[in-house]
Amino acid sequence: MYAIVRAGGRQEKVSVGDVLTIDKVAVSAGDTIDLKPLLLVDGDKVTSDAAKLAKVTVKAEVVAATKGPKITIIKYKNKTGYRKRQGHRQPLTQVKVTAIEA
Repeated sequence: MYAIVRAGGRQEKVSVGDVLTIDKVAVSAGDTIDLKPLLLVDGDKVTSDAAKLAKVTVKAEVVAATKGPKITIIKYKNKTGYRKRQGHRQPLTQVKVTAIEA
């Protein structure tokens, strides 16, 4: 059984035991969060009806808070002496899917 869930602004295909990296969620490690299912596949049966999906819960446990890779932003304008250097690391959260209850 697997589900397509909305997690951190993206859609992810998950099954029980998968570890995902999503955008930062304001909860501490060890807490449980619910992910919104968009599609549920149970063997040959595919559920995409919104009324039936409202009864489905996808539970995930927060494993750790991490950061993404370092991104370097450089701006440069020719002949003016303008140079700007900036960096960014996106805060992320790792979650482990513990249950898909239909």
